Amino acid sequence: MTTPAPGRCADSEHALHSFIDGELDAVHALRFEQHLSSCRSCAEEVARFRNLRRVIAQDDVRWRAPDHVRAQIMDAVRRESMGPRSATGSDRGGTASRLLGLLGRWSFVPSAAALAATLFLVLAVPQKGTSLTDELVRSHVRSLLVDHLTDVQTSDRHTVKPWFSGKIDFSPPVVDLASGGFPLVGGRLDYVGERVIAALVYRRNGHVINVFVWPEHSDKTGSETRDGYSLAYWSSSGLRISAVSDLNAKELKQFRELFDRAVER
Repeated sequence: MTTPAPGRCADSEHALHSFIDGELDAVHALRFEQHLSSCRSCAEEVARFRNLRRVIAQDDVRWRAPDHVRAQIMDAVRRESMGPRSATGSDRGGTASRLLGLLGRWSFVPSAAALAATLFLVLAVPQKGTSLTDELVRSHVRSLLVDHLTDVQTSDRHTVKPWFSGKIDFSPPVVDLASGGFPLVGGRLDYVGERVIAALVYRRNGHVINVFVWPEHSDKTGSETRDGYSLAYWSSSGLRISAVSDLNAKELKQFRELFDRAVER
């Protein structure tokens, strides 16, 4: 019997991946969705794997093997090229083959489940030099590339807000800005800054605005551009809010002002 990972819900270990892969029938899928509303650990796990799917669904995705794995492989190849004088003996060829096989499995994993697990290990370690702003922009871009903007798709804020209940440990502000030209599209869970956060989705004509929300006490307020995308960030009631879009800075500022006024009502 497989022992679940620490913090994982033992009763839902097998159902979780079947749910993610869309293999459950309607009755069991509904039952598991009800379980997610009360189990934070499973909700976080679903969010992590969905985030991984957004990444691996992109074209031309490649992951570099860790330096220590590459170093072992190159060392084994070098010893093998030295011939019988190498001190590795008869196991020399087998070692090199195994290490080369490891690199091959790292570069290409035919099993989707194994690929997701491998990528999770890679993505779980923050990359040096990657700022929170970079992560937010990447999450925005991923949501557009794989057409996964929402987990709950509706313009009704009274449906979107309670959808987050039980899935995250805070309540994000969900406001209706359709009258100001920024209709609500829905919401989803995302994984940024090594935690599960809320993402609210709005539109402005043909443009998408991702509004990322998570608990954080900060006085930082401002705006910037990164890789052609506009960002606005501010705080409200102990929550950190960051909006990312390809809108121009003026329109994103307008969105932020409307959002703030709606929250304060």
